[in-house]
Amino acid sequence: MGELRGFLEYDRIQEEDIKPEERVKNYKEFHKELPTEELKKQGGRCMDCGIPFCHSGCPLGNLIPDFNDAVYRNEWQKALKILHATNNFPEFTGRLCPAPCESACVLGIIEPPVAIEMIEKYIVERGFKEGWIKPEPPAHRTDKKVAVIGSGPAGLAAAQQLNRAGHHVTVFERDSKVGGLLRYGIPDFKMEKKVIDRRLDIMKAEGIEFKTDTEVGKNYSVEEIKNFDAVVLCGGATEKRKLPIPGSDAEGVVQAMEFLKHNNEAVDGLHEVEERLSAKGKDVIVIGGGDTGSDCVGTSNRHGAKSVTNFEIMPLPPEQRSSENPWPYWPFTLKTSSSHEEGVERNWSIQTKKFVKDSQGKLKGLKTVQVEWIKRPGQRPELKEVPETEKEWPCDLALLSLGFTGPEKTLSEKLGLELDERTNIKGKKDYSTNVKNIFVAGDMRRGQSLIVWAISEGREAAHNVDKYLMGSSKLPIKGEGDLPTP
Repeated sequence: MGELRGFLEYDRIQEEDIKPEERVKNYKEFHKELPTEELKKQGGRCMDCGIPFCHSGCPLGNLIPDFNDAVYRNEWQKALKILHATNNFPEFTGRLCPAPCESACVLGIIEPPVAIEMIEKYIVERGFKEGWIKPEPPAHRTDKKVAVIGSGPAGLAAAQQLNRAGHHVTVFERDSKVGGLLRYGIPDFKMEKKVIDRRLDIMKAEGIEFKTDTEVGKNYSVEEIKNFDAVVLCGGATEKRKLPIPGSDAEGVVQAMEFLKHNNEAVDGLHEVEERLSAKGKDVIVIGGGDTGSDCVGTSNRHGAKSVTNFEIMPLPPEQRSSENPWPYWPFTLKTSSSHEEGVERNWSIQTKKFVKDSQGKLKGLKTVQVEWIKRPGQRPELKEVPETEKEWPCDLALLSLGFTGPEKTLSEKLGLELDERTNIKGKKDYSTNVKNIFVAGDMRRGQSLIVWAISEGREAAHNVDKYLMGSSKLPIKGEGDLPTP
């Protein structure tokens, strides 16, 4: 597998980036391409480790050692077939996934892990460049019609798999363009939208129908949706978590997803950036330290913010794994994103207590306090304020990046669907709901999660929908697929 002793011979190499002061001038992706010979070496770092824990780290069950080996041997088309056997959209995960596979890489115990995510991206990009990725319409069609509601990664994966089974698939999207959070939540500097569009062209050529500006339950009736033989709900977890503190109604307190979607539409040429949602010349504070918060930082810097500050209520993570966080689990360590590199003041163990308004109701500052987490054996950590640590910060734009509480309830109520204890739509082991012929996948079922989990859920749901419609299914489930022969 790979090169004998390759993990000892070669260091992990990442793509070189355009310098921050240059890349913040536009919204284009900024990674410089690596030569093929270097990529082969990176594939050669993959160990013949006996038990590849990267499989357990990947929600899709990607056959990682197999495609790494193919890259090392310069068999790129074979690598693409292996990758596509378990992942419909490696061009998305190769750019946007936090790579839990790398956290579980056996080499990562003693050395930097194999650059799995980067290799994945280069495999699929080579496939598009060489023309290997072509429409593959089904050889035979069934008489079954399936509606997929939501066109994010879960919906797109479910649609493509069900179309491959020969069913007539229609995808409903309430926005004007397809892609869900891939299009409207991810800034272009992380993934340019032409990456989505080229895949959509293939899916349309395969026979999938897309209906945009169509919201089931509003301008498309629930009664009409019942005419489909099966329905797959993939609308995501879009209920934004609020911050109910004094002054939260101030002009200038904005949800992160509103800010990011508006900017993505502006980059797409649909409108200009509104002053209310512009960071230009403003003191910006992003509340929340996750990926969405990082995206707000990068976008604010590109607007030309006066200053960008990031608040995180959790304590500063360690740089190395703690004894409570061993390999191969996801490492809760300090992560510095490309957006952080572009300029931000990061603050930890800090809680916002009040938004300060001026006489016109506009935001002019925040009041905060430092906090500490008290840990006691067998109990949940307790949050306590640190006395005499109150502080007021100048702020013209506060971006709330606090996550999501679950899916919107309008559609589930109209369809009579049961919810679980976390207010997600209750999906059984086979992804079915309490209503016959209605299935659910992705964030609508599991809550806010990763793109790679959404694709996995869409694929698994498609298998079960096909089985429901036809009595059995040949669609692969996690870790399965039609692999090229040696």
